[in-house]
Amino acid sequence: MSDKLSALRSVMRRESIDAFIFPSTDPHNGEYVPEHWKCREWISSFNGSAGTAVVTLNEAALWTDSRYFIAAAEQLQGTGFELMKDGIEGTPTISQWLGRKLSFSGGNCVGIDGMVMSANDIDALISDLRKEGGITVRTNFDPLAEIWTDRPEIPLNPVEIQPLEYAGETAESKLSRIWQAVRGNHACGILVSALDDIAWTLNLRGTDVHCNPVFVSYLLIAEDATTLFINEKKLTREVRDYLKSINVKVEPYENVRKALKAYKGYNIIMDKASTCYTLYNDVKVKVENIVSPIPYLKAIKNETEVRGFREAMKRDGVALVKFLRRLKPAVEKGGETELSVAQKLTSLRTEQPFYRDISFDTISAYQEHGAIVHYEPTAETDAQVRAEGFLLLDSGAQYQDATTDITRTIALGPLTDEQRKVYTLVLKGNIQLAMLKFPDGVSGTQIDAIARMDMWREGMNYLHGTGHGVGSYLNVHEGPHQLRMQWKPCPLRANMTVTDEPGLYLEGRFGVRTENTMIIIPYKETEFGRFLQMEPLTLCPIDTEPIILEMMKPEEIEWLNEYHKRVREELLPLLEDEEDREWLKTETRPLPPPSPVGREPES
Repeated sequence: MSDKLSALRSVMRRESIDAFIFPSTDPHNGEYVPEHWKCREWISSFNGSAGTAVVTLNEAALWTDSRYFIAAAEQLQGTGFELMKDGIEGTPTISQWLGRKLSFSGGNCVGIDGMVMSANDIDALISDLRKEGGITVRTNFDPLAEIWTDRPEIPLNPVEIQPLEYAGETAESKLSRIWQAVRGNHACGILVSALDDIAWTLNLRGTDVHCNPVFVSYLLIAEDATTLFINEKKLTREVRDYLKSINVKVEPYENVRKALKAYKGYNIIMDKASTCYTLYNDVKVKVENIVSPIPYLKAIKNETEVRGFREAMKRDGVALVKFLRRLKPAVEKGGETELSVAQKLTSLRTEQPFYRDISFDTISAYQEHGAIVHYEPTAETDAQVRAEGFLLLDSGAQYQDATTDITRTIALGPLTDEQRKVYTLVLKGNIQLAMLKFPDGVSGTQIDAIARMDMWREGMNYLHGTGHGVGSYLNVHEGPHQLRMQWKPCPLRANMTVTDEPGLYLEGRFGVRTENTMIIIPYKETEFGRFLQMEPLTLCPIDTEPIILEMMKPEEIEWLNEYHKRVREELLPLLEDEEDREWLKTETRPLPPPSPVGREPES
């Protein structure tokens, strides 16, 4: 690590750069990025999905959010990087920190690669640093192009066609709907940078990004032509012919800058929040800073996609039942670890038809590791799993007809009263949100508190979002809608997928999260308008052993019993092993109503 920082600082001195910023993103503003663009991880050794590293000529710091405070503190030990807990009172912003450090050292130039950060974020950075004493920002230089000598190449994996039987809508139809939205905004074209948006639009898939079936490219939809910018080595003859049949031209990936500089339309839509700074400023015509219509179009699933989700969840449920039935006996026998548990679950999923990959790295977190929100076991952290306490297991799969995402917290043996209470609070939050009826078009922020209300009464909370969209054999995290405390204005509509995943995390002790992937469906229409509700897509028993029944409302127990009845009815016909069948019947048996003992009599 010291060698990397020394090499970087040597280049910075030569280029008269006093500090350099390494975000977590890539030229496509992706949450998960190809190895080629994992610059922040390479320079800092922190491998979480969110974070920003900043290096001056004398110091280094890394900002990350609450999901990674514990993991980052461990990974940054001995690296020369100081951990900055983003969002916590007293933590300076990157601009404030740089203002102080450069004021002391006399520096005034900050570097950042303009290809790997959005135009919005760099413009905000330029403005903030100007206020910190006239610090300037250089965006046309990538020092790692010189010092990262074994840097991975941009992937060359082949692209494949997503058949209409799974996509449910032709690419021509999607392009037509996108073009209508573009013209509706009085624009002559749109640049699409987000890889999942491109894959969805063209009904193509790839393997360039870990766990996400996408491929590195840009898509320019203009009045005179639609052009895919991609390394042509990735295209088979079949895909070339397909693109030609839907009137999509192909140009080399690196030609996108030249094409934007030569763009002849009157104006072009480029979402400043998702288009990198360099490309945004390459265009010579008027740029319309408008949110791309594609994420919203993609978020509302068609009938074929919904059917795919339902079928994929059955197969996923079968794999999970087989896994859970064997888990406790294996743990009691001894020798199981977090990694071995995760590997066994993945192995059972691979046996299912249409399985393609995991949808994210499995979070297999035993006891205190469960308090690390996005913990992923490694050879160094792999803990022995014992027949006591909680195992938090957050996992998912990519099937060709859908993407899955599920979390279960499993009691492996004796629990403390605190663990039972926390488990029950989290389950109540999950069920209360699942039971909610809400007006068509409300935002996720307006209903997020429903999952938190019982926790808040206890003075407890979690800092991550409660729900996110899920792609149809695409990214497991899909917007634009979200359920979270922070304001997210996107309206919720029927046929959107969304997760329901409240949690509580007690540092150094344990964590609990319960998650189902849901589909939003119509509820009823009254004189007050349309109302919606959520229906679980996920089919897997929820561990009832830790529940404190006296904390549960009758309606919550009724909901859980009905959910388990459905899980049992959907999965039993698909299970061949009699032991799996009997286990499922036992785990989904109805719970009795809560005991009135200890409650005040009703008036």
